[in-house]
Parts: sequence; structure tokens; C-alpha cells
Amino acid sequence: MGSISGNPLGKAVIGQSGGPTAVINQSLVAVIKGLRGHSEISGILGMRHGVRGLVNDQLIPLEGLHDGHLSTIAATPSAALGSTRDKPDADYCNRIFAACERPRIHYFFYIGGNDSSDTCRIVNEMAHEANYELRCFHIPKTIDNDLPQSDHTPGYPSAAKFVAQAFMGDNLDNRAIPGVKINIVMGRNAGWLTAAAALARKFEGDGPHLIYLPEVPFSEEQFAQDVDEMVTRHGRCLIAASEGIRDASGTLLASKIQKSLETDAHGNVQLSGTGALGDYLAALVKANVPKVRVRADTFGYLQRSFCGVTSEIDEFEARSCGYAAAHLAMSGDLDGSLAIRRLSSKPYESMVERIELTDVAALTRTMPAEFLNGHRDVSREFVNYLRPLVGKLPVVGYLY
Repeated sequence: MGSISGNPLGKAVIGQSGGPTAVINQSLVAVIKGLRGHSEISGILGMRHGVRGLVNDQLIPLEGLHDGHLSTIAATPSAALGSTRDKPDADYCNRIFAACERPRIHYFFYIGGNDSSDTCRIVNEMAHEANYELRCFHIPKTIDNDLPQSDHTPGYPSAAKFVAQAFMGDNLDNRAIPGVKINIVMGRNAGWLTAAAALARKFEGDGPHLIYLPEVPFSEEQFAQDVDEMVTRHGRCLIAASEGIRDASGTLLASKIQKSLETDAHGNVQLSGTGALGDYLAALVKANVPKVRVRADTFGYLQRSFCGVTSEIDEFEARSCGYAAAHLAMSGDLDGSLAIRRLSSKPYESMVERIELTDVAALTRTMPAEFLNGHRDVSREFVNYLRPLVGKLPVVGYLY
């Protein structure tokens, strides 16, 4: 049943999927606010734990929330609706589509990464085949920054700021009590988040002294030599290593050293639930660099839903993506995703634009060659790319 404006009259449903971020709720609240006041929207529903909640009829009303509550939700990290790691196949997507038909849902918004965009694509295609108007919009989020077509992804600038400040503190600690410190940072296929550790360097000799990313083959022998070189030069060594580092054959180092690693619904080896990689690298240092204190930490989920360290630009752009999705849906667009385009770095300026679901669905963007510096560092170009997204970092001072 259509409306006077030409938009279908029906309900809207919103879900969140994948790993939470510090700003994902900014997008959620922006969609809710962006849909308000439109007579075509007969109700706004939230999926409890993504599409799993949708197919199980676990939906909650969202249109009656007052502005003060919404503002608090927007500023709260993690997924307020709950998230899911489910990766819907064709049968699952049929159930999703059926769950939309029953209550006359005509507007479908899914906030997530590349797998979430693929879910939107499949459900959208099913709706087209059934001649049912279902406007499907993917709203991007991921701390991994690995979605194509976008300068960066909502969630990444805040997580990058967290990593940079964590390394600033660890560098101070490592400077006070010298030794080798290894930090394992999230990043299965792309090193964007691990690379953010480079912003911790404020003075000559600051760490991280070594940065290892999935984009560059990792050699255990070369790693030991690199650490020995840094200890000789600085009397200490702070290391940032991605959980997804691979050998020259492309095999995950983590899967080589721990054969019993679990896999998730996407078939991915679960890397963040173990400290095995950090322990293994620490053992390599102990075996090859004599008489040095060695410690390792795995940041894991700490990088996702932290409080009080968000990037203002990230908050703004996450909101902008949510508003843009609602605006596009109510303006007649039938489907799509959003991408952030950088217009200027000094001063920083960006815009949000619509892209096709097929431009992002199930695809991954890794760091380009110009952002890499050899096998163990990032380039000045990368630092210049990231700095305006993160914003101001703490000021530190030394006595010697």
C-alpha cells in the first residue's frame, strides 16, 4: 500500500551486526531521528541481536523514545540493540525476508561491516524477485577500517585513538622500566588499527619501534633480528603486531602455533580470544635476545567498546551516515550503502555519499603500499592520513 508521497506505507526495522564500536549507537539514533515525522513510517522497530532477533520475532519499539534518552544511547559505546555474528545463507535470508513481509516492514536498515552489507544485498535481491518493495540500506561500521570505497569507516577513528593512547602509555612504562613489550592489536586481514600505534610517537626514540601488519609477510627470524637491533639502539623495544600477521605463504601465524583455534559463523579463525600469539612472539625474543625483560599483552575486545576516548569526527560521521540512510530511504532510493569521502585534510572536511551494495558487500580493503614503510613500519603518508581523524592526543613531557 503506497502513500501520497510515493513511498510505501509500512514499518522500519533497524539492526546492528558484528563487532560493536564506540560510535555505532550514533548511527542507530540518527536513523531513528531521521525517520521521525514521516507519515509513511507506521512504526520503528529494533532487532534484538541483529537478524537473529528479526527472524525470532524479538523486536522492540523505538519510535517513542524521548530525545534525552536517545542522546544518552548515542553517546554510549557498544551495540544498544545487541549484535550478532550470524552469517545468513540463502535459507536464512529467506527467513529474514519473510519476517519483514509479515508485519509489513518496508524499510530495512542494517548497521555493520562487509558481511552485514552482503546480508542487505541478498535480502534486497529477494525482495525484488518477489516484487515486494523493501528499501534496504547498509550503514557502515567497523574498527578494522577495511570496507572498500570509503576513505575510512565509522568506528575506526575512535578505535585508532584508543590504540594510539594505549601505546603512548605503554611507551612511557617501557621507557621507565626498559625491556621488550609486545602488544597484539586487532586486524585479521588489514593492519589499519595496528598501524594507528604509530601516532604514539612524540619524540625521537619513542615506541612503537616495530609495527607488523598482515599486508607484509612476517618472518620469525627477521623479527628476532629486528628486536635485537632495537634493543641495541634504544635499550628497549615496544612492538605493535597485528593478530593477523602471516608468513610468506599467507598462513596465519596464530593458526600455526595453536591448531585448536575456534572458528566463527563466517569460518574465520577466532584470534582475539587467546594470548597465544603474544606469548609465542615473547618466547621468540627470549630465545634470541639475551638478558632482556619481555612481556606481551593482547588488547582484544578492549579496542571496541571503551568509554571516554572517542573521536569527535567519528561521532559526527557515524551520525551523518545514519541520517543519510534515513534520508535516502525516504527520498525514494531502494537500496544502497554509505561511504565517507574526504574533501580536505587541512582543515578536515568530509561528505557522505551513497554507493551500491555490491561495491562493499563481502569485500575487504587492505592498507595500500604507500602507507607501508618496509616490513616493520608505516609511512609518513599514513600518519598524515590518520592524524586528523583521531584529533588531539595527550601531551607528554620528559626529564631526560
